[in-house]
Amino acid sequence: MDENASGKLLFIVLAATLLAVIAALWVARRYGAAMKRLMSLPAPPQDEGAGSATASVASTPAARVTLADNRRAARRVALLLLLMSALISTSDAALFLGIVGAREGLLTPARLATFAALNLWPVIPALGLLWRWSRWRVLGALLLWFAGALLLIAWRSIEPRPLASVLGFLALEIGGPMLLIGALCLGSATRAIAPWLLPLLMLLVATSVGGTDALAWIVAQRPGWLMALPAGLDANQVMLFFVLAPWLLAWWPAKWLGRALAAAYARRWLSELLVLFTALWGIVLLLRALGAWHDLGAAAAVMLLPLLWIPLVVTLARRNTTQRGRPPTLLVLRVFQRDAQVRALFDRVIERWRATGNTVLIAGTDLVERTVDADDIFAFLDGRLGERFVRRPADVAPRIAAFELAPDAEGRHRINEVYCHDSTWQQALDALVAISDVVLMDLRSFKAHNRGCRHELGVLARAPRLARVVVLVDADTALPEARADAAGAPPGRFVWLDAARQPELLAALFVADTAAHG
Repeated sequence: MDENASGKLLFIVLAATLLAVIAALWVARRYGAAMKRLMSLPAPPQDEGAGSATASVASTPAARVTLADNRRAARRVALLLLLMSALISTSDAALFLGIVGAREGLLTPARLATFAALNLWPVIPALGLLWRWSRWRVLGALLLWFAGALLLIAWRSIEPRPLASVLGFLALEIGGPMLLIGALCLGSATRAIAPWLLPLLMLLVATSVGGTDALAWIVAQRPGWLMALPAGLDANQVMLFFVLAPWLLAWWPAKWLGRALAAAYARRWLSELLVLFTALWGIVLLLRALGAWHDLGAAAAVMLLPLLWIPLVVTLARRNTTQRGRPPTLLVLRVFQRDAQVRALFDRVIERWRATGNTVLIAGTDLVERTVDADDIFAFLDGRLGERFVRRPADVAPRIAAFELAPDAEGRHRINEVYCHDSTWQQALDALVAISDVVLMDLRSFKAHNRGCRHELGVLARAPRLARVVVLVDADTALPEARADAAGAPPGRFVWLDAARQPELLAALFVADTAAHG
C-alpha cells in the first residue's frame, strides 16, 4: 500500500472541492446567459393543426392545509436531519473510540456520549441549509456551539487541560471541514450546483493523480525511449500532459456518472436537501477517515459507514408518512429585474411553503440559483437546455404533465418550472393558472408600463378555480393600476399585502386558515 495514499486522497478531496466551486460559479453564470438567450428566441413557424396550450386541471380538490400543518411538516424535516445527525455522530464516535482508541480502552459510555455531542456540530450547517441561513448566521451558531463545547470538555475532562490545547483540538475538528462545507454548500450558486459536480471532479482529479504516479514510475524505470527524448523538452509541459491526458479516458465515465445522478434525481431517489446533507457529513467523515489512515490504513474507510444511516432513516420515515389528499399548488409570479428582493422572498416564504405544497413558476434568470436542479445542470452540460423550452403552444401541456408533484424522500416538495420563449409565456401562464390553487404575486416596484404583469393580473382575475391571489406591494407599486386590472375578480380573491407586513405573507397563502375562521 502506498505510504502517501492518505495524502493523495486528501489532495483529491481538496482539489476536487476547489474545482467544484469554480465550476459551479461558471455553470451558474453560463446557465443564466444561455437562458436569457433562449428566452428571447422568436417563435418557430406553427404547424397546421398544432394543438393548443391546454393542461389538465386536477380532478380532486387540494387538501385543506393550514399554517400549523406547514409548521409541523417543517419541524418534521428538521427533526429528521437532527435524528440522522445524532445517529451519525454517535456511530462516528463509537468507531473512533472503539477502533482508533482500542489500545487505550477509551470506549466507555461517558466518553461515547461526550464525543457524540462534540461530533454533532455538522447539524448546525445542515439546519442552516434547510432554513436558508446566511453564512454569517451559520458562523454565529457555530461560535455558540464552540463555546458550549468548551464547557463540555472542561466538565468532562478527568485531568485539567490547557485552554490553548482545547481550542486547538476544536479548531482542528471544525476548521478544516467547515472551510470545505462553507465553500461547497453555503453559497447560492455553489449550494445548488457544486455538490452534484463534486463526484465527477473527484473522479477526474483521481485520474490526474494516477497520471502523475505513472510519470513518476516511468522516470524511475529510466526506459530507453525516455532517454531518447529531445533534451530541450519542457518538463512542465510533460507534467501538464500527464495531469490532463488521463481526463480523456475519465471523461466518458464522468459524463455517465453525471447522467446517472440526474436520472436518480428525476426518479426521486435523490433530493436536493439529502444530497447537501450527505455532502456535508461525507466531508466530515472522509476527513476523519484520512486522519485515521496512519493507524488503520485502507481499513480507515470504515469511518464512512455512518453515512448508511441516511438512506435507512429516510426510507423508514417515508414509509411512516401518510399523504392527506392532493397537496396545494402555489404559482409564483413577479416583476422581473428585482433579483435580490425576489431571492430573499423565495428564501423566507417559498422554502417554507415547500414543506406542505408544490410550487410552479415560469423560469427566469432571477431565480436560477434557487431553482436549478440536477436534471437542469446536466442537461445544460450536455448542451440540451434548449430542449426544455416551450417552443409552441402545443408543447405546454406535455411539459406540465411531466411536473414532479410527489414529495421527495424527506417530505419536501419540489419547484417545477416552465421554460418559455418571449413568444410562449402567455400560453404557459394560462396552463399554470389552471393547475394552481394559490398565487403569490410580487408586485413591488410594479409600474403601469409593466405590461406582462398587467396581463397576469387580468388572467388571475378571470381564472375560474383560483382560491386566492396574495399580492405583495410597496410604496413604489402603481397600486391603482394594479387594482383596476384585477377588478373583475370574484370578491375576496385578491389579498393586497404591504411589504411592511411581509412576516404575514406565508400565513396569507393558506386558504384553510381563513376558511376555518371566516
